[in-house]
Amino acid sequence: MTTFGTQFCASFATARFEDDAWQAHRIEPLAPLSLHPAAHVFHYASTCFEGFKAYRWADGKARIFRLHDHVRRMQGSAESLRLPIPDADLLAAMVTELVAAEVEQIPAPPSSLYLRPTLIGTLENIGAAASPSTTALLYVLASPVGDYFSGGARPLKLLVDDQRARSTEQLGSTKTGGNYAAALGPTLDAKARYGVDQVLFCPGGDVQETGASNFLLISDNEIVTKPLDTSFLHGMTRASILTLAADLGYKVNERNFTVEELLEYAKTHEAALSGTAACLSPVGTLVYRGEEVPVRDGEAGKNTDRLRDALQDIQYGKAADTHRWLTTV
Repeated sequence: MTTFGTQFCASFATARFEDDAWQAHRIEPLAPLSLHPAAHVFHYASTCFEGFKAYRWADGKARIFRLHDHVRRMQGSAESLRLPIPDADLLAAMVTELVAAEVEQIPAPPSSLYLRPTLIGTLENIGAAASPSTTALLYVLASPVGDYFSGGARPLKLLVDDQRARSTEQLGSTKTGGNYAAALGPTLDAKARYGVDQVLFCPGGDVQETGASNFLLISDNEIVTKPLDTSFLHGMTRASILTLAADLGYKVNERNFTVEELLEYAKTHEAALSGTAACLSPVGTLVYRGEEVPVRDGEAGKNTDRLRDALQDIQYGKAADTHRWLTTV
């Protein structure tokens, strides 16, 4: 399997917003896009996207994980950027029809088909800095991907940055490329200087998220994580893990906590990052003000493994989908 996100299926789904309405979607051969150099997306970053997976089970059918929740989140992102909001049924149909067309290309679990709906503003107007794009292109890419942890989940090292935020307060919960661009420089600098994998952004000492993942603290009976607000992404994996944790008897404690509290928690709790690509990744070391702080013994913890397995067992068809998260294609 090639590097995650670099292999694509032969077709993709497209739909355009023109004349104040969404036009009929199409499944067509994957090809480069033709866009005017003045397109709104190039100048004013009018773009958002989603990322989720479909799994092919032994019966030959695909199961898409939390399709309708991702559609709703994309609608929220589009609204915050004042882009034309995709019709929910339209976007769901684009995804399901694309998965149906490419079902034979989905590798068996733990591999999957990564799905990337993307919405971009196409208005040809470089004077529209204070105006929304009134035309748009919506498309869905499909990418066969392997197991993110082919050799097992390695404990990650995080730099704790108590000064900078990953995003802005009004756009943190919007899944837009600008948020990832904003985190890239600090993350690359931290990797070069401290040898870390990611930066845990904690502006003013408020523990928030890394460049692409939510952050959780986990003990034998409790999960501690920041409550949802507009300053950070409302991760679907985070939401799924918290739901399953409650099912398993963990106390879910969504509250704000500081870097000082985090360093105390590191003595007794496991730490993990949640996201679509890596599911639930263990954190073994924190770097704060030049000092390395181990998270417990620095190894992956049993609770992180237990919760990741609980989620993946549903996705792979090994456990019942009691929350009705899967859409069969």
